[in-house]
Amino acid sequence: MQVDELIKPFPLKEFHPMPRALLGPGAHEMIGPEALKMGMQRPLVMTSGLRGTGIVHKIFESLKYHGLDPVLYDQVESNPKDYNVMDSVALYQENNCDGFVSIGGGSSHDACKGARISVAHDGRNINEFEGFNKSENPKNPPHIAVSTTAGTGSETSWAYVITDTTTDPDNPHKYVAFDDASVVTLAVDDPVLYYDCPSHFTAQCGFDVLAHASEPYVSRLNFTPSLGNALYSAELVGQHLRAATWHGDNLEAREGMMYAQYTAGQAFNSGGLGVIHSVSHAVSAFYDTHHGLNNAIALPRVWAWNLPVAYKRYAKLAGALGVDTTGMTDVKAADAAVAAAIRLLRDVGIPEKFTDVRQDTHPKNRLGTGPTKFYEQAAVIKGDDNDVDRVSNHILGDSCTPGNPKETTFETVRPVVDHCFNGDLDDFLS
Repeated sequence: MQVDELIKPFPLKEFHPMPRALLGPGAHEMIGPEALKMGMQRPLVMTSGLRGTGIVHKIFESLKYHGLDPVLYDQVESNPKDYNVMDSVALYQENNCDGFVSIGGGSSHDACKGARISVAHDGRNINEFEGFNKSENPKNPPHIAVSTTAGTGSETSWAYVITDTTTDPDNPHKYVAFDDASVVTLAVDDPVLYYDCPSHFTAQCGFDVLAHASEPYVSRLNFTPSLGNALYSAELVGQHLRAATWHGDNLEAREGMMYAQYTAGQAFNSGGLGVIHSVSHAVSAFYDTHHGLNNAIALPRVWAWNLPVAYKRYAKLAGALGVDTTGMTDVKAADAAVAAAIRLLRDVGIPEKFTDVRQDTHPKNRLGTGPTKFYEQAAVIKGDDNDVDRVSNHILGDSCTPGNPKETTFETVRPVVDHCFNGDLDDFLS
């Protein structure tokens, strides 16, 4: 018997560290004093720019007000690329920086985590650290992660996700690096910063949270300390995502989604993920589409596919999403969970399959706009056999796949992928 076959049931669990956090309205006002306490004098501020919000300018000027001399890198892309990381590392080294502040969603935080790892290893290429705990130097520069979306939970976790565009330029590969040394020094979650998040982006990020909540709840790891957080996070999404999407200045909804993100991050940090994320990573690797959007499209399909091995868990998720399961069998309640997820997706206006996604109608995607020739040619999602096959193969090598509750092979997952591209969600409703 092979070693990988022996460990598939995950008999040995591991709890991974989480950072100190400041959560709540006004938390972002503490960034300057906290940076000084960490010994920062010249932090590199990493962000996508958040153009039109004023958030980066406000925090940058606040850092200067508190006596710091920040340097700005505002070119992080959605689905951060290896060159985003390495360009920021070069800027960090050229300016003799001594710490990091990332502002934004998971893209900014993930790119920053990668930059910290590279800086701690004298600027080695970030793609060398794909996998589990590949870094050799545990002493990284301090990092404050300031979230402006309720989505990835990257400010909470030991994982960061990077797209490798250089190893094989004709076949980009999006990978997850898990590294305890990448955990941020301080997480700052302030719902006031979420007010400027557009409705479509709020919805997509919210489904990222639901994926983060549901996958550790049904995971093959079955990590007991994660289960309560996972289920409660799903409940918070069910309660608050609609209001946060359509009433962006609703503090209760924004704060509810903030805690949903943070709690889901705690859940998957040690409880694992699954094929929802594997599908998302593959599609964004090939089309540069938004991670949360990808998760939203994949989620009901993967839930339906996984039902036979986790009826009881999905039945609980139905209750978390507000379904009255009184008198239902576990099978009926699990089916109702899928229906509830589809209803939520439709209520917040998310496209229902990948071939519905267009650059001109679905902002935050980069179809045909990427910086490499590969992405320039990826302007339209085809959903043909080539698309389905390459995404299915990418899934098999994704670090999230082993945690999926249902065994994943090319033959079993390909129909799921095909449905994500071309299927009708009404197929799951009865």
